[in-house]
Amino acid sequence: MLNQPNQNIPASGLKGLSQNWRQDLSAAVSVALVAMPLALGIAVASGVPPMSGITSAIIGGVVTTFFRSSHVAINGPAAGLIAVILGASAGLNDGTDQTLNYVLAAIVVSGAIQILLGLMKLGRLAELFPSAVIHGLLAAIGVIIIAKQLHVALGTTAAGGNTVETLFGAIKNLPQANPFVAIISVLGVLLLAYHARISYKLFHFLPAPIWVLILALPFVYAFDFFTAREISLLGRSYEVGPQFLISIPDSILDSLLYPNFSKINTGAFWLAVISITLIASVETLASTKAVDKLDSHKRKTNYDKDLVGVGVSTMISGLVGGLPIITVIVRSTVNVHNNAQTKWSNFYHGILLLIFVLIAAPVIQKIPLAALAAILVFTGYKLASPRVFRETYEQGYEQLLFFGSTLLITLYTNLLYGIFWGIVITLTVHILLTRVPIPTFFKMAFASDTKLYQKDDGSCELKIKGIANFLSTLRINKILEKVRPGQDVKINLATAKLVDFTVQENLQEFRRVQQNTGAQVSITGLDQHISTTNHRFALKSLISDIPISLSPRQKRLKNMAVANGWSYQEQAEWNTSYLQNFKFFDSRPIEYKANIMSSEYPDNNVRWEICDITFDEGALLAKEVYRTTVEMIFLNKPMPRFVLEREGIFDKVFSPVLAFTGQKDINIPQYPRFSNRFVLKGEDREAIKAFFTDDIVRFLDSEDVYHIESNGEALLVFRSLNVAKSQNIEEMIRFSGKFVNRLLTTPDNGEVDS
Repeated sequence: MLNQPNQNIPASGLKGLSQNWRQDLSAAVSVALVAMPLALGIAVASGVPPMSGITSAIIGGVVTTFFRSSHVAINGPAAGLIAVILGASAGLNDGTDQTLNYVLAAIVVSGAIQILLGLMKLGRLAELFPSAVIHGLLAAIGVIIIAKQLHVALGTTAAGGNTVETLFGAIKNLPQANPFVAIISVLGVLLLAYHARISYKLFHFLPAPIWVLILALPFVYAFDFFTAREISLLGRSYEVGPQFLISIPDSILDSLLYPNFSKINTGAFWLAVISITLIASVETLASTKAVDKLDSHKRKTNYDKDLVGVGVSTMISGLVGGLPIITVIVRSTVNVHNNAQTKWSNFYHGILLLIFVLIAAPVIQKIPLAALAAILVFTGYKLASPRVFRETYEQGYEQLLFFGSTLLITLYTNLLYGIFWGIVITLTVHILLTRVPIPTFFKMAFASDTKLYQKDDGSCELKIKGIANFLSTLRINKILEKVRPGQDVKINLATAKLVDFTVQENLQEFRRVQQNTGAQVSITGLDQHISTTNHRFALKSLISDIPISLSPRQKRLKNMAVANGWSYQEQAEWNTSYLQNFKFFDSRPIEYKANIMSSEYPDNNVRWEICDITFDEGALLAKEVYRTTVEMIFLNKPMPRFVLEREGIFDKVFSPVLAFTGQKDINIPQYPRFSNRFVLKGEDREAIKAFFTDDIVRFLDSEDVYHIESNGEALLVFRSLNVAKSQNIEEMIRFSGKFVNRLLTTPDNGEVDS
């Protein structure tokens, strides 16, 4: 079976600490290097002292670890809360120097409320918000960050009432930009933008934000930012000086601040509390769910326990002058990609941050604010980039409406108004699509005849009826809790009048978790539903009729399949579970597959399938979306698990470091050219060496380099992280056919028990 649950789940608690400390500590080093500049930048952008960000990051690591459930997530301050803290500061500003202390009090109370929500098992209430509204809110936060930080990046002064005016003010002030400040920001943004595209692996040894800080330091010395003065350029004078550098005290104790609860009886205080609680809780749940998808061991987090964990940390953070704590996606993604195994990596990263601050305080004081602004502007761009709009559009025209309206309303008002009116607009469109009276609509959403039926063969069927939108998510989840781990499930949506994006995302998450227990989950009944796009999660309705035509590439693929006698299916498929069994996709969630061609090699009747897949590298604001063409070959021959890919300079230079973390390359001494061209990895080294016979090695050494991976039962083959052209697909099939022939004519000395 390709869908067996993971049997090698790392131990938890002290046993997990002793067994996995190497991997966790190695991952924590990378996380801490990312966390330090982000924490400093988030604090500065929030209008609080830089050390408040570091303090909250340390607490997020050291404290949260002991209360939460999540296994590989990282906790700390987040860019998504910058707008909330700025709004709270504006609302609580009474003209005294106590504004920040009032905000700290609101943070403490917010943490207490999160603890109560977690203890009352109400963490799932965050799922009542439509997916497009949440993403619209995040995009608005991204625009707010850009608007506020552009002035810092350019060395100009912010002006304007709302965010839109502030943003246009920054653009208007471009001619007045301070070139000695702006050059640091521009180079920093360019470095961040192209860091992921640079194939030179040595450049990836340090996280991109650290490179931004390193790049900035020569400019600080070259322009002498340590002395307040003016520099003339092209007939104009520009200021440089310590005011453009980070200011932190020499002692961490001098940075502690304390809350002032004297505003607790005011509406502004409770508006701040509600805003912090709502946004922090929603972001924590969304990020935790996203990180669960990245976890190679497919572990599931108790969201209520995580809410208690971040609540406790937030209270402590607010009491000593820190920011709210949530699950942070960028640092969590770094943690997963660096092979973290247990929650102790979060603890290590907090300790390392404390050590960094104690040792490197003099260096931190030399970091220019423009470098942090570059990091934050890029972070804001990731939240509100054209890609985000394009992906939303691909999800359906109505999703773009929900997303865009939430974004605009938030920018012109505030976060709470944005959420409220985004939900109202979403509901209005849903009601118009279903064409039923408003009371009937809500009855169909909250009190439909959705039931779970147990079958004689041990499986069950969930029949979802009425309106299946974000309002019914909690009810559907409550019913799905009755499904036993390992129990096969059929989810039937045939009688649902409307199925929205949020519900389909939720069902896919259930499917992922249930399949990790060894169960089979099918989702049926959408054949008669029509959507505005062919995205697998697009809102489905029984009353629309908008045809979807094939793209030029799809037509070429279909013609190629017909000419060769292959089967072809252009529509996306939900079932991608067997792909997730390959190591390459351990921490890269697959969204869907499409343009599926399949057949058998005529010489040996081995079945193959080629398809375009869309997968994520990271999640939320750390998310990079890739589309590539892969081939699966289903051999009738057991084999060891291995990964074979091109070897780069990074693999050669840092092979001792990789070996320390259990990623040592397997060399075949009698074929030095092959060993220099390829990286070969796997657990059963002797079985892998036996599997790669002389004939197979010589064949691979004479061909173009492909990524080839075995999960013990099937092979995964692809050339690059791009969608293949039709001629490249034919080359892949030719290569794989010759490779399979050699595998099947090889003696079984490489076989292992499956």
